[in-house]
Amino acid sequence: MNQLSDPIAVFDSGMGGISVLREMIKLMPNEDFIYYGDSKHAPYGTKTLEEVRTLTIEHITYLIKEKHAKAIAVACNTATSAAVRILRDMYPDLPLVGVEPAIKPAVLAYEHAKVIVMATPMTLREEKFHKLESIYDKQADIYPLPCPGLMEFVEQGILSGEKLEKGVATAPAGACRSGATPPLRISAQTPLFHLK
Repeated sequence: MNQLSDPIAVFDSGMGGISVLREMIKLMPNEDFIYYGDSKHAPYGTKTLEEVRTLTIEHITYLIKEKHAKAIAVACNTATSAAVRILRDMYPDLPLVGVEPAIKPAVLAYEHAKVIVMATPMTLREEKFHKLESIYDKQADIYPLPCPGLMEFVEQGILSGEKLEKGVATAPAGACRSGATPPLRISAQTPLFHLK
């Protein structure tokens, strides 16, 4: 049984979820937090569904059973897509939230926007993304753009500069030329990036 004094755990496949943790600390300054970034196995977005599911369930179970987390925030789009539904069935009494690509704010910011969704290949393949996309596809043109190398920049601490600009520029070039406005990069880690 969890106690009110137990911590809230934030889980990510690496270090990108620090941005989620930062916001949670602002909103709940009197709570204790545990951050678990699985950098050993990062990136998750290029792994198979079963690999991501197994890793995520293993780490969340550890946070619940060994660290006595009273709530879990899964700060990884890929882990959320792969395992959150199963984890909610496994731990029905535990508050467990996951992140997803921020399509809604992008769509609502512009009338019939053209939105580029940059995310890991696995996030874009999963049913969770397709359901989210279908909610807004009448209000905007949505272009899923798999970016298998994007999160490696976060893991290397490259959050701005020429190397990031070159790495990111190759992926959306075709989508940007197609008239997508604004070119929106969406991922749990995106708030960390500083792109020109």
